[in-house]
Amino acid sequence: MDYVKSVDQTPGCVLCRARDGEDGSERLLVHATSLNIVLMNLYPYNSGHVMIAPRRHIATLAEAMPEELGEMMTLARRLEEALEEVYRPDGLNLGMNLGRPAGAGVPDHIHLHVVPRWSGDTSFMTVVGETRVIPEEPAESCARLRPFFAK
Repeated sequence: MDYVKSVDQTPGCVLCRARDGEDGSERLLVHATSLNIVLMNLYPYNSGHVMIAPRRHIATLAEAMPEELGEMMTLARRLEEALEEVYRPDGLNLGMNLGRPAGAGVPDHIHLHVVPRWSGDTSFMTVVGETRVIPEEPAESCARLRPFFAK
């Protein structure tokens, strides 16, 4: 219930607040480089649902520097290895939602979702109960993934 009640209503960009360690959001920060951050999704589709975002607050791929985009994919590759080691998924979804009509929950700061998937991980709860059941809090997922980037 604490998780359900924790919907963030704070004005401003949740990704920038996580980058800056504001409002306790640093507990979701997995890894940071000079160009990008890796953080847990506060409202995940599955356990281990991570996002990669440029440190700069930019809304489009056209605004991104080639170095930011290149590092984003390098981090996605590292996350593929980390998620395999930590969660042993059967596959991964990687994707971006650019703009609110495309499903972006944070439409003004681009980010790449990396979502572990398992065979048969769809649940009747999403359809019937209009809710998702996630067995692990995002902060716990973050604690499990951080050591991989410390290697």
